[in-house]
Amino acid sequence: MSGRQLPAHIAAALAGNTADSAGRAWAGRDLSGPENPLHAFDDDDGSADRALSAAVAGLLGAGDSAADQPGPRERAVFAALTTARVFIPIVARLGEGAEGVAGLHADKEAEMALVTLTAPDGRKALPVFSSTAALTHWHADARPVAAYAARAALAAAAEDAELMVLDPGSELTVVLRRPAVWALARQVDWTPSYEDPALASLVATASGEVRDILSVALRPAAGVLARAADGTIASGGGPGPELRMDLQLRAGLSPQEVHDVVASFRTTLLGLADFVERVDSLDIKLTR
Repeated sequence: MSGRQLPAHIAAALAGNTADSAGRAWAGRDLSGPENPLHAFDDDDGSADRALSAAVAGLLGAGDSAADQPGPRERAVFAALTTARVFIPIVARLGEGAEGVAGLHADKEAEMALVTLTAPDGRKALPVFSSTAALTHWHADARPVAAYAARAALAAAAEDAELMVLDPGSELTVVLRRPAVWALARQVDWTPSYEDPALASLVATASGEVRDILSVALRPAAGVLARAADGTIASGGGPGPELRMDLQLRAGLSPQEVHDVVASFRTTLLGLADFVERVDSLDIKLTR
């Protein structure tokens, strides 16, 4: 999905980003003095935002049932990011054809470049860090640029990065998937696809248009889970697949008929703009 065009609301946010979040135009403003927005982080000591740290720690939870409830935990991380300051890594130009840590690439036309990563599925990801210590641990030569996470999400969209990766190389790395990145950039609420009632209704309607489908159930896919450096399973923040769809078909279908039904249903879903925008990655399972 890396070649997908940005939704109109994201493109408009990027193209029309001539004012601050209150709608006050940047043009003609006096940026001197204590109200200068460029000095929002003057007193920042580089430590992690406490609410964000608590939300990320909450992904680890307690007990064996933690992995069964990823939705509230992932939403807590997203909520913390809506107000958190993060650091975007900037590196010196690497030169044409050069690569750095973990496959990062630099713009060969720039002296300093925004770092992007390549996810296992080939998509571009923007790394961000909760603290300067986490960034330095990942790449000692990268320069930290402080920004609110919503601004970092806009930067990700501008770089065609569908994912944001929080604290790569740390004790627990958290992946923010495309629908959440776009919601953060727009500064609107986000609900994981696997617990989105509007999406469930959309899927139910679509399944009714495909013969031989008896029922569809939505749940978190295995890729929602993450693994901390010590091997502990975290209930959220994994790299995907994000949404598992349990599909029950009419009994007695041949293998070819099963294939055709699933292919038809997938094509129907991918033709729905709301489905594509709400779902980052999909894993379909057949159930009896």
